[in-house]
Amino acid sequence: MANKTNKSNYSSEQITVLEGLEPVRKRPGMYIGGTGVEGLHHLVWEIVDNGIDEALAGYANEVVVTLLADGGVKVIDNGRGIPTDTHPKTGKSTVETVLTVLHAGGKFGGGGYKVSGGLHGVGVSVVNALSAKLTARIYRDGKIYEQLYEYGVPKTELKVVGKNDLTGTEIIFYPDETIFKETIEFNYETILDRLRHAAYLTKGVRTTLIDEASGKRYSFYFEGGIRSYVKHLNIGKEVLDEDIFYVDKTVDDVQVEISLQYTDAYTETIKTFANNVLNPDGGTHLTGFRSALTRVINDYARKQGLIKEKEENLSGEDTREGLTAIILVKLPDPQFEGQTKNKLGNPEVRGYVEAVLNEYLNYYLDEHPAIARKIIGKALLSARARKAARAARENIIRKGLLEGASMPGKLADCSSKDPKNSELYLVEGDSAGGSAKSGRDSKTQAILPLRGKVLNVERARLDKMLANNEILNLIKALGVGIEDSYDITGLRYDRIIIMTDADVDGAHISTLLMTFFFRFMKSIIDEGHLYLAKPPLFELVKPGRKTSLYAYSDEELDSILEKSIQERKVDESVVKDAKDERYKAAGFAEQKRYKGLGEMDAEQLFETTMNPEKRVLIKVNVDDAEKADAIFNKLMGTEVELRKNFIQSRAKFVKDLDI
Repeated sequence: MANKTNKSNYSSEQITVLEGLEPVRKRPGMYIGGTGVEGLHHLVWEIVDNGIDEALAGYANEVVVTLLADGGVKVIDNGRGIPTDTHPKTGKSTVETVLTVLHAGGKFGGGGYKVSGGLHGVGVSVVNALSAKLTARIYRDGKIYEQLYEYGVPKTELKVVGKNDLTGTEIIFYPDETIFKETIEFNYETILDRLRHAAYLTKGVRTTLIDEASGKRYSFYFEGGIRSYVKHLNIGKEVLDEDIFYVDKTVDDVQVEISLQYTDAYTETIKTFANNVLNPDGGTHLTGFRSALTRVINDYARKQGLIKEKEENLSGEDTREGLTAIILVKLPDPQFEGQTKNKLGNPEVRGYVEAVLNEYLNYYLDEHPAIARKIIGKALLSARARKAARAARENIIRKGLLEGASMPGKLADCSSKDPKNSELYLVEGDSAGGSAKSGRDSKTQAILPLRGKVLNVERARLDKMLANNEILNLIKALGVGIEDSYDITGLRYDRIIIMTDADVDGAHISTLLMTFFFRFMKSIIDEGHLYLAKPPLFELVKPGRKTSLYAYSDEELDSILEKSIQERKVDESVVKDAKDERYKAAGFAEQKRYKGLGEMDAEQLFETTMNPEKRVLIKVNVDDAEKADAIFNKLMGTEVELRKNFIQSRAKFVKDLDI
């Protein structure tokens, strides 16, 4: 319905038409997700993915990324090289067309690529638009072609600059610092991780990263492809058998690659990819995989008499406990749900994956009866534990310990009922809990003291967790339920703050709690609700003991003392003679080293660690779930040797250790 009361002058003059690459420079976030660190690195991914697409098409076997000493990035592949002839529609060279026209590329039909990860055709043109300088070199037809760009605009024509028998594409670009204001520095480790994954997912392809400034160079090559990836994910875990299942089968132009191996873990790790693009929310390939896996294992177990006639089948959850699997499908026309490609939607893929796994996993179990019995034995244990957990959960619910109005007796809740204005402190010990309760802002701050070290959930199933009072109290206080009943919309606090002593035991308790959230309530971390409180390490008492300064690290202590000494203009010899008593030379009466929260009274604890205007909070983030999974397994798992090596390799970084 027209709005007759709107008299504003709205005409064609108000309609802005952005041409060429203007829309990218106006709204970069629409194309690369943002202009922070992630967006900056997305430029590299776009170029690398073009090289990987050449490899998927069978024309390349190497992609090399070089971080140049002057801040630029060079990416070169040994594929066919972008065509250099004149494009019939634009009248410009195909190189210039690809670099300056959005949605121009070999991925929109015409036989350029049968399989491709990048569908939108905006990759290299977006990199060009967001670069202060870009050089394109094409190795093709025995010649070297070159064209220079600035801010997406050609500064030269495409011209021959030499002769060479090589083929491929080389892109050198320098990010525009007026777009990437946060930073234009690339992270070596971030790019290294991406190239490792690319090599895992494209067997037979070598990816290399070179850092020109430091001279560092690293290459990845995995003949085993995703089988090697599964082996990598299971480092540090106890596997049921060293043999890794693998199948690579093409059905109706869709290539299905699956690799899997079971471990003694209680969680599953399944990663799904379509055309080398990670699909964190799964999709039809995951649905087909789960369906086939459950059916095959149940059929085999019944055939071998491992499940009796009157016993119920193993659930999908049971068959996946301890499973590590990679599912990779390559297809001509992937349909993703949304721009982010989080979920694959092609309905036919479910049937293809189901058929392939059904056939080849049956062969595998028949040919490896010992492994098959181990897998089914673990699934049967999982089923028994699941039933025990269900009984424990039902018993707890019956008693009203997880749901209903009653809260844990130890919880000192806040008066605010609005989660956005509420925060929960998880405090180590009753002593510190008492100080926190006395000193807190009772309107917005709730306190839950935890006795001793909470259960290590890395080594426990749900039934054991629900038998642990500290874990039970935590689940109850949060209001989100657990596992099947988990619902983050019930979260009662916007911030959950882990507050432990600044010592080894405190760090251990923090790690135990973070392990719990990572394994069972990961969305609390993902949505930015979990924090670590940072209590001060030192108190510097001024003469008269009326006021104090607090330092939260050794570096901050040194800075405060240095500044005070300079302000007092103390002679260097006096400072030197003071040695360990520099605080006296700086004009302080006493220097205290806090080892526990309980050493502070309620007022001090609030002022230093809980006062929203002064406190230091560290938000817990998971930038790389795969790395986080490996670290939690290393620190909290069963492999003692891994933990020992981890500690030894980092011991040199410890300044002061309280034993």
